[in-house]
Amino acid sequence: MPLPEPSLFLSTGSPPSAFQIPYDSFREHSDSSETDHSYERNSSAGASDTNPKDLDYDFMCFFLSSHRLDLYRSIDLRCEDMLPGSDGILSEAAWLLDEGLLPNSNSATRAIGYRQAMEYLLRCRQQGGTSSTGEFYAFLAEFQKASRNFAKRQLTWFRNERIYHWLNAARPLENVLNYIITAYHDSTGTLVVPDYLQIRRDSSSSREVSELKSYRTRNRHFISRGDCCNILDWIKRTQGETCELREPIVV
Repeated sequence: MPLPEPSLFLSTGSPPSAFQIPYDSFREHSDSSETDHSYERNSSAGASDTNPKDLDYDFMCFFLSSHRLDLYRSIDLRCEDMLPGSDGILSEAAWLLDEGLLPNSNSATRAIGYRQAMEYLLRCRQQGGTSSTGEFYAFLAEFQKASRNFAKRQLTWFRNERIYHWLNAARPLENVLNYIITAYHDSTGTLVVPDYLQIRRDSSSSREVSELKSYRTRNRHFISRGDCCNILDWIKRTQGETCELREPIVV
């Protein structure tokens, strides 16, 4: 999915949402200073148990999810893919700094990925446009961790919204869409998710809990010291005090 145009990040407004109340509720939780552990402990108490029968219109909601380990792997790989290129997050973060914005100065620069990239490039600029391999990998790990934690908070919020029917996103897309279409046209009023599309809301098995606790990132592109040479060279060419050219990163 392409990143938004850079000009959008000068705005400090909140993104629009057709479901204003659920979005505001989630934003209050995600903006809090609580740790992920305390959030999961307290979220069920404050979650609204919305009953579709109390609403003025008829609808059904589906939440497509995959197993947490698979989701975390996908997030880590996506973070890697977002780094290089003219529309990559590092180039975008450099543009934001050039516009005079600082990390964590408004809602746009607090966005996951942009905040970490801006903080990283700001340190590089303070060091005269240099970065060590360790500093780059620390930035990438922080970016990936923040993205995984945000996904974890999203799952917690959706888990406590009972109007959503959870479907296994790892199943073939055609099967998922066929079920949703069939459920939409069903006139019985009884919605039953077939076994092959079911997925647990909670990772309650001891094996899953143990695997999540011992989770370690396995990068696809950035593994060894040499894998980030192009990015470090780009930083040296474009992020020094006298550099005016903001060329794209080629990996």
